Amino acid sequence: MSRSTRSRPLQNRVTPFGELVAVRGRGLLMGNRGVLHDGERRIVRPWQVRRWIACLTDFRGRYRAVMQPRRYTELFFLDEATAFAAGHRPCAECRHADYRRFRGLWEARYGAPASADAMDRVLHAERLEGRQKRTHAARFAGLPDGAYVALEGTAWLVCRGELHAWGDAGYARRRRRPRNGDADVLTPPSIVALLAAGLPVAVHPSAG
Repeated sequence: MSRSTRSRPLQNRVTPFGELVAVRGRGLLMGNRGVLHDGERRIVRPWQVRRWIACLTDFRGRYRAVMQPRRYTELFFLDEATAFAAGHRPCAECRHADYRRFRGLWEARYGAPASADAMDRVLHAERLEGRQKRTHAARFAGLPDGAYVALEGTAWLVCRGELHAWGDAGYARRRRRPRNGDADVLTPPSIVALLAAGLPVAVHPSAG
């Protein structure tokens, strides 16, 4: 859906903390939170709308010039796990099957019907505390694969008994997952519950 620029990287890569940073890595998914940039392609706000979505980077041959004036800001995620940690859900158009699966598990967990607006209201409250990232505590032992935790200022992916450190181009470091204690969880509680209920999550191949 978008061509990346070959010049200096724009501030449109999203970390698991939900921050927008200027790094080279593009990632596997694109998304948006509304119009976040000005006429000089500088980020002037962290979000505009409550509908934070994660999209395919290639859909029906559509292409966009990145950060056009008064158009939504194209954001990029390392993988779907990163998008979930930042509080984005699947797009209902370009990822329709993923969206339906997400909504179906949400309805099974929290009750039907679950409209996009209803889910977005819950997720918006879970991902932000004022203008800062909202986190929550959970037992390490109960966290599903695909969730993200914060340790010593770094975001770590929970995956198959290990923790993998986020990087803009992939996961370069790993450590053993703690068996006990509480984790500072970045992924919103509602999405953690869906992951535990079997929601599939796409992870960058560097996680092995």
